[in-house]
Parts: sequence; structure tokens; C-alpha cells
Amino acid sequence: MRVRLPNLRTILGIAAFVLAGTVAYLCLWPVPAAPVSWPAPTAPGLTGAFAPNTRLSGLRMIDLGDEVGPEHIAIGPDGKLYAAVTSGNLIRMEPDGTKREVFVNTGGRVLGFDFDAQGRMIAADAVKGLLAIAPDRRVTVLTDRVSPTNPIGYADAVVVAADGTIYFTDASTRFSPARWGGTYQASVLDIMEQSATGRVLAYDPATARTRIVVHGLSFANGIALSSDARSLFVNETGRYRLWKIDARADNLDVQTGSPQARVLLDNLPGYPDNLMRGRDGRIWVGLFKPRNPAADSLAEKPFLRKMLLRLPRSLLPLGESYGHVFAIDEDGRITADLQDPSAAYPEATGATETADRLYIHSLHAHGIGWLPTMTLTFNDRGM
Repeated sequence: MRVRLPNLRTILGIAAFVLAGTVAYLCLWPVPAAPVSWPAPTAPGLTGAFAPNTRLSGLRMIDLGDEVGPEHIAIGPDGKLYAAVTSGNLIRMEPDGTKREVFVNTGGRVLGFDFDAQGRMIAADAVKGLLAIAPDRRVTVLTDRVSPTNPIGYADAVVVAADGTIYFTDASTRFSPARWGGTYQASVLDIMEQSATGRVLAYDPATARTRIVVHGLSFANGIALSSDARSLFVNETGRYRLWKIDARADNLDVQTGSPQARVLLDNLPGYPDNLMRGRDGRIWVGLFKPRNPAADSLAEKPFLRKMLLRLPRSLLPLGESYGHVFAIDEDGRITADLQDPSAAYPEATGATETADRLYIHSLHAHGIGWLPTMTLTFNDRGM
């Protein structure tokens, strides 16, 4: 029996059809984001205070069993170590990792928490909103909206002031984790789009009122208070910078150039994530991933970014893994820098400092990494 092979014209026709379909898909297939142009600064690389080192290598580990992703870690008023993990659990343990238990599961995903004067955990849950969790494990939603028509889409980080005011970030009003497949997926969409809808909110427990402090941030992330409680430090993940903002600001657009909001650190070598107050005035910053030159080169090419969103997420230029946390003082001077080029502890999102240990947060690690504080040294020029 003779098999008839397709002729060259048929093969070329099929190839042209496949190519046309691929081009049509890359150019026309609907995607949820509408990327906008923005002027990304040229990445400085790891130089100066961020010169390459291996001071974050060789972390000791606290096993978390089946739990993954200790995104935020803090010591509670009871002296216990708390961690928020991907499963939705908030786990509690001794500072050395023993006597681990599930404190509570919120049914969402807590990304940041602090404690108020009553000993309640105040949690920013990316799915549920701003929560209060009492020592008896009772969970209360404090707020999930600014007004009836203005929901909180992506509660991310939180800090409680001495006067009871709760400041927290709403990373994106465009992409909520509840709708877009989780916190990581929603963050990728927001940062690829660059519509800068992130904001800082303030909740007053006395009046149960939520107000907008500032808006116009490209993925508003970690937050910390100044020592005098007059200023907020806020990470803008999507544009590689850290802001210092007047806590009294009211519905301020940070892009208008007001003296109430100024960039304290600009053009960072990676994506800044959590902010945590440490000892002796330090503020710890986690760099989730280093910058990718390919991503920066597309900053002013929104059409190409839209095409990329039609590809598998694994092909997006989001940067390679690299362990990196650093500390600053309130004037933005780098006082410590710890790196692990091998990224043995993946996606370091922040650091929590105690008298004995420096705990490292992570989005995807299977344990809590830590270093003895006694091995660390600090100065005005870095470590």
C-alpha cells in the first residue's frame, strides 16, 4: 500500500495557519490586566552597601512539618513565636520551634500581623480583610471595606500604633487573591499591569472607621512605624522603592509630589516585601527576588507585557531566586546586608530580630530559617 505524503504547499499552508493562530493568540486573547507604561530606573545591581556576600548562607532551620511559606513571623506578647503559612494556618511555637501548634486558621491567607494592647493578634488577611484574633482564638473581622462601595481587595501588612490606630496596606484594588487564584498570582498581575492602585489604610478601633492614608502605590506591601509614630515606612514592591509617609496624611496621592510622602530608598536591587522593626532602631527589609533586566526593559512597552501575560507564568521575567535581607535606620542608611546567592532558603520576604535570633520569612520555604543574633555586627556602612 502506498502512503501519499503531503506536498510542500500543504505543509506550508498548515505552518502558516498555525503561525497565524499563534500570533492571533499572543496579540488578541483576552487577559485580565491592562498594562501601562512606566519609567523603570536602570537597575544598579549589587554594588555599594549591597555588594555581594554570603552572610545569609547556612541558615539554621526550624521544621514546620507539612506547613509551607512562613510569609510573616513575629513574637507575641506571650513570648511565643507566631508564623503565617500558606495553608491559612497561624502556627504558634516556642522561640526555638518546639511545642508547635495551630493557633487558628482564618479560612483565608494572613500575610502580616501585629499585636494590640489587649493582646489580640491584628492580622491582614489577603482574602478576609483586617482581622482581630483574641487570645481565646475568636476571630473577628474589623473591616473589609473603606465604604459600602469601596472594598479592601488585598490586605497585606499591618502595624498597630500605641494609640490603637491600625495602619495596613491594601496591595491592589485591581487584583484580589480571592478572585485571581491566590496571593502570588494576583501580585504578578498587579505588578505586570503597573496601574498603581495600592494604598495605605488606617482603622480606628474607637469609631470602627477606615480611612485612606495614601494611594497611588504599585503594589503596597510591608509597613512599619517610626519610633515617634508620626511616620510610616511602606514598601512599594512594583517600583523597587521604600516610602516614608506622614501618618496624618489623608487620601493623598503619592504621585502628586506632596511633602507628606517621600521616597526614602529608590531603585533597590530587588522587589521589597516585608518591613519589620528590629532592635536599636533597625528596620528590616526583605527582597523577595532580585530585579530582572528583561522585566525593566519592558516597563515602557505595555503591549509586549500584555503579550507575556498570555504565556505560562513560568515564562514571565520575574527574576531568579536569591536570598537577600537588609536593615536600615530611619534615615534610610543601610546598617546591615545579608545575602545568599545560592537561595537555599527561597524567596526571603523579611526578617524578625530578637535578642537571640534573626528569623527569616519566606513565601515558599518548608521551615523557618534563623541566625544567632550574636553572630551579627552592625555599623553605619552595612555589615
